Amino acid sequence: MKKILSFALSTMLIGVSLPAYAQHQPEKLYRIGFLSGGFSGPSSNVEAFRQGLRDLNYVEGNNIVIDYRYAEGQTGSRYPALLADLIRLRADIIVADGSGPARAAKKATSTIPVVMTTSTDPVGQGLVDSLARPGGNITGLTSVSEELGGKLLELTKEVVPKLTRVAIVFPDGLAGQLFVKQTEGPARTLAIRLIPLTVRQPDDYENVFRAAAKERVEAIISRLGPSPLSAHRGQFMALATKRRLPVVSQGTDDAEAGALLSYGRDVFAQYRRVAIFVDKILKGAKPAELPVEAPTKFELVINLKAAKQIGLTIPQSVLARADKVIK
Repeated sequence: MKKILSFALSTMLIGVSLPAYAQHQPEKLYRIGFLSGGFSGPSSNVEAFRQGLRDLNYVEGNNIVIDYRYAEGQTGSRYPALLADLIRLRADIIVADGSGPARAAKKATSTIPVVMTTSTDPVGQGLVDSLARPGGNITGLTSVSEELGGKLLELTKEVVPKLTRVAIVFPDGLAGQLFVKQTEGPARTLAIRLIPLTVRQPDDYENVFRAAAKERVEAIISRLGPSPLSAHRGQFMALATKRRLPVVSQGTDDAEAGALLSYGRDVFAQYRRVAIFVDKILKGAKPAELPVEAPTKFELVINLKAAKQIGLTIPQSVLARADKVIK
C-alpha cells in the first residue's frame, strides 16, 4: 500500500512540475539578417520595422536577433561579402532593403527566405515569377513606381501649369531605368518630355544641374532614395533651391529636406508590414506562396517653405489634398 501511495505521489508531482518546466523553456531564438546599401546609424524606417516586430511579440535578445549589415554606399563590392556573413551566421530570414539588396540576395541564396522592403517592378527585375505567386525564396513589397511616376508628374503640372520638360535624377542602375521607362507613358499623356540624368556619387550633383540647365529643365523628379545617395539629399535640395528648380519625390524625407512636394507610400506603414511577412515565414509560410504586396497607404507632403524660396505658389486645390504641410 505504501508503495502504491508513493508511486501515486511521485506521478502527481511529476504532473505538476511538467507544466511549470514547460513554461520556463526558452523560446526559439530566430536570426534575422537586415541588408541595406545605405549607411549604418539611426533610421526611422528600421525603427518602424522593429516596432512592427514588437507588435507581433518579437523581442530582440529574447526570441529574435537582428544582424544589420550596411554596404555604406559600396553596393557593388560589398553585397556579396555581407550576404556571405549572414549566411555563415545561419540567418533564418533576410530582409532586403530595396531592389539592389534583393537582387544580391537572389544571387547569394536560393534557400534562405528573403523579404523585400520595396522593389521597383520585381517581376521585370526577375526577382519573382509573378506578384500573386512569387515562386522562389523571395517575397515582400513593391513600390508601384509606374503609378507614382505619373502621379508626381500630374501634381507638378498642377503647380507649374506650363510644365513641358522634367528631369528624372536617379542612381545608375536597373531600378532607376525601370522607373523612367514606366513613367514615359504618363509623360506622353501630359505632353511632358522626360530627361533621364544618372548620378553615382554626391560629387556628380553639380554636373547634374549643369545638364539640367542645358536641357532647359523646369522641374526634377528625385529618385535618390532609397539608395546610399539619400544620405546627401540635403545637399541636392540646396543646389535645386539655388537654381529655383522645384524638386518632387516619392519620399517624405525629401520634402522635409527641401523638396517642393513628395507623394508616395507611407514608408513607416510599409516597414511595419515587412514585419508581418517575417512573422508569417518564421511560422512556416513559404515565400513562394506569399503574394508580393503593393502599398495601400499614400501620403502627399507639401513644403511651403521650399515653394516660397523658389517663388512658386501652391494652388489651394493641391494644398487641400495634402496629408502634411511643412511651413
